[in-house]
Amino acid sequence: MKTKFLSIPIVFLLLSFFYGCAPVYIPTVVNTPLLSEQGEFQATLNTGVSGFDPQFAYAITNHLGVMLNGSYVSRTNDTLNNFHKHLAFETGAGYFTKIGNSGRFEVFGGVGYSRLKADYSNNLWVSRSDLNSYKIFIQPAIGATTDIFDGSFATRFVRVNLFQDQLKYTGYFIEPVLTGKIGYKYVKFVVQVGVSIPVKSNELVFSYQPFLFSIGIQTKLNFKK
Repeated sequence: MKTKFLSIPIVFLLLSFFYGCAPVYIPTVVNTPLLSEQGEFQATLNTGVSGFDPQFAYAITNHLGVMLNGSYVSRTNDTLNNFHKHLAFETGAGYFTKIGNSGRFEVFGGVGYSRLKADYSNNLWVSRSDLNSYKIFIQPAIGATTDIFDGSFATRFVRVNLFQDQLKYTGYFIEPVLTGKIGYKYVKFVVQVGVSIPVKSNELVFSYQPFLFSIGIQTKLNFKK
């Protein structure tokens, strides 16, 4: 029984590596700030299967927030002459409200741009990508926040347009994620796990990364206090 449970994270990591070899759509870490009040500012640094993902969020009023996200990775394999580089930016705005003292509900929408260049090859196949992508998204989330722990469930709905060699490819994805944050008040460690599910997988003509996993650290400030 113990061996069976240990095999679950091992299989997860192996699948993440396999599917991460040549994806052209790589989901960024989902920004779930669970804002509470006007003046609250959050900055988070994440690392995971999507690379290095900084995130920022700010509450303009007691119910209106904005966010800014990024993602960067540059990986090379000198032995096989393989490389993968991408740079992404996202911005969005949304509504948030309290549910009792600790509960939070929020819904954010936004747009994003990314640039990707990659070259993978081995004895079986060759994969080369050089493309730009644009996306729009909306992500409702519900959760709770305390001085010690934050937890949330969010689902991001995404439309992605990829452009390569004057060709356009479109895909739709549903991306449910669980996010946990533990620490005390102003600094918390963050972990997020989730999946990226294509709406019509039989019609999808480009590869994608099916798993979301990241760890990070977050700091929270309030400029109104």
